[in-house]
Amino acid sequence: MAERISHDVTPPRIGMDAHEELEQLLQTLHEHGVLRLTNNVVAANTEIAKVLVDGIGKEGTLNAIQNLSALAMMLSAIPPERFYKVMFAFKEGIDQVSLHQPGKEGEESPGISGAYKMLHDEQLWHAVAPLIEGLKAFAERLDKPVDKPVTDYTGKPTSGP
Repeated sequence: MAERISHDVTPPRIGMDAHEELEQLLQTLHEHGVLRLTNNVVAANTEIAKVLVDGIGKEGTLNAIQNLSALAMMLSAIPPERFYKVMFAFKEGIDQVSLHQPGKEGEESPGISGAYKMLHDEQLWHAVAPLIEGLKAFAERLDKPVDKPVTDYTGKPTSGP
């Protein structure tokens, strides 16, 4: 009887292997100048660091960083569904305001009697009440003194002078 021959079939090569991919990536980075830029950045790291430190040390830059962090703190305190609701309500309001055309024919001032009728309009008062409450909260918050924003936000005293 004949002996069985064992043969493992090697799979056909479909694409590049890892080394060829790496060589192609390296060549592409070279052709597009990324390698030269990276080399220059690494060689000039002390000069770049000096420019960055000098730029960050300016009062305007520090103010911008603190303002962005305050904005991030404020946004982190708002649940996404409420932020979405407020932003799209704001958008709808802006859309309605932009449709207004002053001096449009057929549109007259309400006069005293019209203003008096508006005072008794329940739907108008239901729409205006949240705005009034928001203005009250806004004014109260503006009157509150704040020494350091982080201390005000977290309620924890900061260390240092």
